[in-house]
Amino acid sequence: MNWLLHPIRDFLIWMFENTLEPLGNSPNIVFFCIIFGGLVYWMFVQNKLNKKADQDPDQIK
Repeated sequence: MNWLLHPIRDFLIWMFENTLEPLGNSPNIVFFCIIFGGLVYWMFVQNKLNKKADQDPDQIK
């Protein structure tokens, strides 16, 4: 089984050392900005849906 696990382990170590370590904190900042942007977008959509629901008297609340 080591014939399979050792190359996978070596590949993962190589990927970590050559991609994540040089990037530093940049991936965290990118993910934070994407999530924050999505939350802001959802708040605008939710506000629009709430206004539409307030105008519909037949809606079950």
